[in-house]
Amino acid sequence: MGIELELPAHFNAADYFVDRNIREGRGDKVAVLCEDRSLTYAGVQAGMNRIGNGLKGLGVRMEDRVALLLLDTEIYPQAFFGAIKAGAVPVCLNTLMRSKDYLYFLNDSRARVLIIDAALLEVFEPIRHDLRFLEHTVVVRGSVPEWAMSLEQLIEDRSTQLEAAPTGPDDSCFWLYSSGSTGVPKGAIHLQHDMVYCAQTYGAQVLGVREDDICFSAAKLFFAYGLGNGLYFPFSVGATVAYMPDRPTPASVYDTIRRHRPTIYFGVPTLYGSMLQAEGSLQGVRLCVSAGEALPADILRRWVERHQVQIIDGIGSTEISHIFISNRPDNIRPGSSGKLVPGYEARIVGENFQDVAEGEIGTLLIKGDSICAAYWNKHEKSKSTFLGNWLNTDDKYHGDEEGYYFYVGRSNDMLKVGGIWVSPVEVEACLISHPAVLECAVVGATDKEGLVKSKAFVVLKPGYSPDAPMEAELKSYVKNELAHYKFPQWIESLHQLPKTATGKVKRYELRQAA
Repeated sequence: MGIELELPAHFNAADYFVDRNIREGRGDKVAVLCEDRSLTYAGVQAGMNRIGNGLKGLGVRMEDRVALLLLDTEIYPQAFFGAIKAGAVPVCLNTLMRSKDYLYFLNDSRARVLIIDAALLEVFEPIRHDLRFLEHTVVVRGSVPEWAMSLEQLIEDRSTQLEAAPTGPDDSCFWLYSSGSTGVPKGAIHLQHDMVYCAQTYGAQVLGVREDDICFSAAKLFFAYGLGNGLYFPFSVGATVAYMPDRPTPASVYDTIRRHRPTIYFGVPTLYGSMLQAEGSLQGVRLCVSAGEALPADILRRWVERHQVQIIDGIGSTEISHIFISNRPDNIRPGSSGKLVPGYEARIVGENFQDVAEGEIGTLLIKGDSICAAYWNKHEKSKSTFLGNWLNTDDKYHGDEEGYYFYVGRSNDMLKVGGIWVSPVEVEACLISHPAVLECAVVGATDKEGLVKSKAFVVLKPGYSPDAPMEAELKSYVKNELAHYKFPQWIESLHQLPKTATGKVKRYELRQAA
């Protein structure tokens, strides 16, 4: 069943997650650790208020979007909550994308301000003249081009005091873009109360996050999963969070754990698998968490054997803010997503949305008050996804008599690789643009660890040889054109693709072959 938050009519999430910690006496408590730097809750508050005042000084009004293209550093919570406290709506953007993706995100969201890490300017520069709504670009942590302003300029002489905008629990708070099932990415509109709901359900009742915890999430803050792990869960109880701006490799993750000694570590199955192949210690970690894709039972077994620390696996989504089905630290069923998180309800339904019998496979529907309000400007997709109080996850599941849920696959051809959605159609479009490729199809396949990766079946044009150099060339081509995680792990050449009488590719045959 759901829970009642009992929030006041005037409620601002920035006041709840930052200012409340000051009122409760945690101003001098370290809120953020990042590399060799630290920032107290009072420091986060001061920075938040100065950024909020700076945005208002640029003319940002209630509900205006402020895009964040930031690496995970101490600046993120200040910018995120600064926008919210000023009444604006931060839009958290994936830092792994390409220029054309940012052109879409910024024009679709109509963001008036972009706050961007200097390290990402190279990918932003090619599209800045094609942005129809962006008025100001604020650069952090590096050199500032003449057409932008620095964060220091934005907050120069700005007050460290800021009254929270007169928002309510159901006002827009932040957006996350979901690739979803089909089509272009969709802006999920989350409300002021959504983070509180997740913190009081999964954060408090599953993680049991405490004030003395140090949280570290290898999943980045622009993910729904990472935003909870690395921001509002620790801030909800006055805990500390460790940030790592670098790409999460086994070496960088183990080094961050050694440096900051987190007590809760959040990863994804692919990373857990690769960490098992590397040297490193989990000293100080009391609990590990996994989401983004199903955690293979064998990885869990080997992880516990080596580190003597449990991994609790769960499933969440961008639309629902965070995890809604999860294993528990003292109750883990390997191979399952676990049981419902308190505050959420589930149904497994057939093609006509009728409940299926126990043990039968169907589509998972979820009910809970952290579900986003809608997709921005995607009316038809909103209608097919948000079914009254229920959300259609498009995930195929079955349950058992003990209340455990077991993931089977997607209702469509989308893949989740390393916890990130990958569209086979996008990869296919890239491959087909290579001069050697006549036809192609991309499906999901599992590696020796049981993790999903993309596999491409290609039909080459006459004159091209299906050899190892060609496979390497095609992989490199995709890596150069798309985000690095989208390239196919395997490429297999065929004389022809299996097709139906109407000319459609028989993807199910390719999946079986993969």
